Amino acid sequence: MDSDRQIDTVSSVQTGPCYRLTELVLYALTLGTVGFGGPVALVGYMHRDLVERRKWITEAEYKEGLTLAQLMPGPLAAQLAIYLGYVHYGVLGSTLVGVAFVLPSFLMVLAIGWAYLEYGGIQWMQAVFYGVGASVIGIITISAYKLTRKTLGGDWLLWAIYLLSAATTIVTENENVLLFLSAGLVIWFVRSPPWPRNHPSSTACLLLPIADLTAPSKPWLDEPLLQIAWFFTKAGAFVFGSGLAIVPFLYGGVVHEYGWLNDQEFLDAVAVAMITPGPVVITVGFIGFLAMGREAGPWMGLAGASVAALATFLPCYLFTILPAPYFKKHGKRPGIVAFVDGVTAAAIGAIAGACVVLGRRTILDSAGAPDWPKVALLLITMAILMRFKKLPEPFVVLAAAIAGLLLYPFARG
Repeated sequence: MDSDRQIDTVSSVQTGPCYRLTELVLYALTLGTVGFGGPVALVGYMHRDLVERRKWITEAEYKEGLTLAQLMPGPLAAQLAIYLGYVHYGVLGSTLVGVAFVLPSFLMVLAIGWAYLEYGGIQWMQAVFYGVGASVIGIITISAYKLTRKTLGGDWLLWAIYLLSAATTIVTENENVLLFLSAGLVIWFVRSPPWPRNHPSSTACLLLPIADLTAPSKPWLDEPLLQIAWFFTKAGAFVFGSGLAIVPFLYGGVVHEYGWLNDQEFLDAVAVAMITPGPVVITVGFIGFLAMGREAGPWMGLAGASVAALATFLPCYLFTILPAPYFKKHGKRPGIVAFVDGVTAAAIGAIAGACVVLGRRTILDSAGAPDWPKVALLLITMAILMRFKKLPEPFVVLAAAIAGLLLYPFARG
């Protein structure tokens, strides 16, 4: 009898977590501080460190988290980190790990935002972003190309949605969330027709929490911080795919709808996300800081950055921890998979359209003539990324910044 109890005790110890929550939080903090390379690289680091080397997470648990992160809207790497925190330590673990992963890059963009407002008018910073802006367009273009090849395959309906979304973005210079939802519903109806049943479909349940976000602008949204909270909540709730999927959505609202940033400042914001570690979506902190700090000073800039970041990451946090207990049972339902495929095709099309819109505004001067140094930087960036597929993007951005310092005096005469 005693031996049986001993075996049970050993077994229960072995099936429990072999690490402390503080260790996982410290790992997330470290990865958020030094993890360059974008979402694909970050999820690869987590697999290498947590599954292969430390064996804190099993292969099955990792795959479940990655699938859920791909299925739900939100930044891929942040959602995977949140899920891995949830695996053994529940909501507390997911919360602490998520905050630790995002916090380092958030503090970095705050510092850069302050420096940008204080010294953005001096020539060396203008020169840096002169080169970086053109390079960022090249990076986004290559990312859109890779995502297109990887995602669409030979499905003609996905291609039709992709082209429609790209054309709509180019013509309107904005991103239409209703087009995203419609694309998901079209693929859902075609692949897995939701004929009337006695119970609601999983896809319908997925849409309910975010349905109200497509409503028209609310009359009470007059305060700037409330506008920031509302807009970035929508951004966090509708960003499917890689971190760059948020770029066209942000561009339409930040530049056109609210006018918080101009075209060049928006490209600078994307560039800041490229040169800092952690999730690319952290650019929202930089945008929030500029939107509030330009007129009201750095303390309101801090408030704007905090509200923007919280509003963006809260939906992806909820979309991770709420379905986590039920994901094994329902996550592979055909309706949900089809809906996500449709939304993803529309999102990638919007990224492709945003490349055209932003590229046109970046490489053409006020008279509509090409800015040839920027054209050269754009093409060189694309050629380098196509030739050296594993080259970290921050190195490319750094090289573009140096090129901008050299070329800017000649370009501006």
